[in-house]
Amino acid sequence: MLLTDEVIRSALEAGFTNAAALDCSTIRLLPEVRQMCEKNTCGMYGKNWCCPPGCGSLEDCEARIRQYSEGILVQTVGELEDPLDGEGMMEAERLHKEHFSRLESVLRAQYPRLLPIGAGTCTRCKSCTWPDAPCRFPDQSFASMEAYGMLVTQICQDNHLSYYYGPNTIAYTSCFLLK
Repeated sequence: MLLTDEVIRSALEAGFTNAAALDCSTIRLLPEVRQMCEKNTCGMYGKNWCCPPGCGSLEDCEARIRQYSEGILVQTVGELEDPLDGEGMMEAERLHKEHFSRLESVLRAQYPRLLPIGAGTCTRCKSCTWPDAPCRFPDQSFASMEAYGMLVTQICQDNHLSYYYGPNTIAYTSCFLLK
């Protein structure tokens, strides 16, 4: 299957600022990125099925990814009042997750076995069942690119998508692996 302009057009119609074809052979999973998760800066390590260790080992993630040869990278770029504009960052993240959910619905109709990989932790449920019960919606949940061990800047660079858009901007990046 060749990634068509139609998929990129669908991403832009879903509200993303940018979209680009993703060659899955460029995806490298790095232990150093996963180790950043273990520092628990975001407070979600060990609290969610889609964050480490719930999302599986790097080997588990690698096995999932290697089932795919192509996909799409998507971004929402937000404008900030200043580099410490927390409200602007949160609004850009909210919009990104909204766009992500919208595009997932569109793509899942064409690619029922797609693998959505988001930005930040899965937010499908108000509270995750980790570790006491199975995920309520395993076919609708998503891990982040970082939880998988991906260095987002490297993947963007290797797939000809900018990551930095200048001062007072923030870019949230996700991907969908398609087959």
